[in-house]
Amino acid sequence: MLYEELQKDAQVAELLKKGNRDLGVLGFTDHSAAHTTLVAERAAYILRKLGYSEREQELAKIAGLLHDIGNSVNRTHHAEYGALLAWDILKDKPLTLVERVTVISAIGNHDESTGGAKDPVSAALVLADKTDVRRNRVREKEREKFDIHDRVNFAVTGSSLKVDPEEPKISLNLQVDESICTMYEYFDIFLGRMMMCRGAAEMLGAKFRLTVNGGKVL
Repeated sequence: MLYEELQKDAQVAELLKKGNRDLGVLGFTDHSAAHTTLVAERAAYILRKLGYSEREQELAKIAGLLHDIGNSVNRTHHAEYGALLAWDILKDKPLTLVERVTVISAIGNHDESTGGAKDPVSAALVLADKTDVRRNRVREKEREKFDIHDRVNFAVTGSSLKVDPEEPKISLNLQVDESICTMYEYFDIFLGRMMMCRGAAEMLGAKFRLTVNGGKVL
């Protein structure tokens, strides 16, 4: 499978390492291979539960693995840089032209500042990426040095994404320690991303639901 091959690709690994190191300098949370692997597997899970083909699941996994390689160039417009880098990486791989375009379009549209879901693969990538909220994305540092992004992620003590193909519905369920981060702070950071998830779910013919500490929020 191409996804497994790309996981072992030295070029991909170095681009992800460089991007994650640079983001660390800028104070961003973890964007390492741990994040991209989770996103890849989650994107495929979403499509699988909703009845999409194995080939579409594979394309979503590839897009998930590669979606943050553009951070190695610059955080600003990293989605677009990533799409261009991915085009070069995939040019000699066993993909049709349509499949390669689908992957780079998903990568180029995954950032909330400039993008949005355009097809099932890009929708799955958006949902998988924007719902990766968890405590261990915070880099090791003294808690006194946490910025709002650190506090929001560190406050999440539990996170799960579930897909109900019957309704259909995609649900992000969070447990948040409000002594670390207020709900106002959470939505200050994540409201735009959650609205992007709603649009992505609609692209897949599903509803998006967010619950925090057992209560429905969105």
